Amino acid sequence: MKKGLIVLLVLGAIVLIGGCQACSLQKSLVNLDENVKKEWAGVENAYQRRADLIPNLVSTVKGAAAHEQNTLTAVIEARSKATQITVDPNNLTEEKLQEFQQAQGQLSQALGKLMMIREAYPDLKVNQNFLALQDQLEGTENRINEERRKFNDAVNLYNKEVRVFPNNMLAGMLNFKVRPTFKAEAGAETAPKVEF
Repeated sequence: MKKGLIVLLVLGAIVLIGGCQACSLQKSLVNLDENVKKEWAGVENAYQRRADLIPNLVSTVKGAAAHEQNTLTAVIEARSKATQITVDPNNLTEEKLQEFQQAQGQLSQALGKLMMIREAYPDLKVNQNFLALQDQLEGTENRINEERRKFNDAVNLYNKEVRVFPNNMLAGMLNFKVRPTFKAEAGAETAPKVEF
């Protein structure tokens, strides 16, 4: 009877210790998951800042370059498309992230063409409003890059915790899945040509 009691106590201790470790892991995964969501909010905030600046930039350029309507229309349409695509951080899939990134990439290309207009219009180059908005957009693009980097760092830390053994077994049971990261756009390895 004493052996049975000892075995029962040992098994109880093992279950108790295992339960404590499982609770600790679950808490760690929740914290990492929430950090991923927080960093995603930072990415969305940076993209929203850019979307908010674009109407001001387009209005400023319209006055100086009215006949560049195609470029201005492309920027407006790309902005509209980019702001319509939303990604739920709770359902962050590779496909959704790629769709979001593609729409934002199209907007970046349209903005690049818009910035090239200033070379054709000397009056626009000296326009203080245009220069201020250009600086704001440049700063915003830097913020976007920084927020994407921070998001990727958070996802990387989370994914490591979810994938390592024995965490991966409990993570799977608790429905913690590997999250996608931002990747370079196709052709990003080739430097763009700047011609004046």
